[in-house]
Amino acid sequence: MTTGSRQIVIPITELEQSAFCKTDGNLRTLTLEEEFQAGVRWQKVPIRYLKMTPEEVNDGIVNAREVLGDQVILLGHHYQREDVFKYADFSGDSYKLSRLASEQKDAEYIIFCGVHFMAETADVLSGPQQTVILPNMAAGCSMADMAQTEDVEDAWEDLASVLGDEDEIVPITYMNSTADIKALCGRNGGIVCTSSNADLTFDWAFERSKRILFLPDQHLGRNTALKMGIPEDEIIVWNPYAPMGGHSPEVIRRASVILWQGHCSVHTRFTSQQIQESRDKYPDVNVIVHPECTREAVDAADYVGSTEYIVKMISEAPAGSVWAIGTEINLVNRLAKENPDKTVFCLDPIVCPCATMYRIHPAYLLWVLDGLMAGLVINPIKVDGQTAIDSRVALQRMLDVAG
Repeated sequence: MTTGSRQIVIPITELEQSAFCKTDGNLRTLTLEEEFQAGVRWQKVPIRYLKMTPEEVNDGIVNAREVLGDQVILLGHHYQREDVFKYADFSGDSYKLSRLASEQKDAEYIIFCGVHFMAETADVLSGPQQTVILPNMAAGCSMADMAQTEDVEDAWEDLASVLGDEDEIVPITYMNSTADIKALCGRNGGIVCTSSNADLTFDWAFERSKRILFLPDQHLGRNTALKMGIPEDEIIVWNPYAPMGGHSPEVIRRASVILWQGHCSVHTRFTSQQIQESRDKYPDVNVIVHPECTREAVDAADYVGSTEYIVKMISEAPAGSVWAIGTEINLVNRLAKENPDKTVFCLDPIVCPCATMYRIHPAYLLWVLDGLMAGLVINPIKVDGQTAIDSRVALQRMLDVAG
């Protein structure tokens, strides 16, 4: 139980987010030796991979894929850098890839070109005979790091002390959370959600309880709650560094939605001012943003939806249309390239890729593929024991609800 205020700890992943921001928009892949100059944490690799040119890395990856064949399935998240994304057998957002991970029963190895929580999810949903690999163990997630297990367990205990009956609250955790947090939800009648199905999981939870604890992204939680008509005065934010989350028992009892104080370092960069500047420059612009953006950006946009929703909207838009997008730059650049008959650009003039996703460099992919050819499994991701069982319960509830 939280008995007093604690020192605020900012995740290292949050502090590192600006490391790869640029003003010229050039996201050309450098050698690992050059990339290491960014000064963030990188997993150590054998020296020979540091100086390999992009061409040498590409040749190595192509050869390894030919040798390994159907033994390996490579999953690529939409936010992945292009020089890695192009090798993916399957691509998508976290929800789509979670489904794909559960369906790939034949491949012996699943290489997940994403971040750590995604690889954990793939391991939980894949078969016991399969091994999930993350090319770079430093590819974490600042949002997931904002919901530490001990803090969430303390909050859950505090809420139980105020609310009593376990039916009084249901936990929902966003996919962008650790397996430990998914497991907490699984064993406490909760569920996992993605930005594609958050509203469905809210409906599911309110059929079972009077209120929701939503982890760890306050913005997705708030935007979903407001969209569903939940009064603003029934939505509160839980501060894990303050006693009882910073609220009195009376305020907690009045709340319908309790939001964890977390956010996405990429999506909170987009602002209503950027949207207005886009409208000033292109009067006929369509503005589409991800629901991890702040309420102000969401309210100012024309369309709001998940990564897959954004991809679908741009792909099906009429030729000649203009689109300003509030999401990760690698996806925006890819959509612009794939839709040359439309004007597609990022709302933020400063190019800031997801700094953890960006650490899946092609050389890391080659490293783990070389390992498999040599009979070595590098960077296996394994969620053990009861954590895996409880996580699977929460994830399966999501898959059942979303259909």
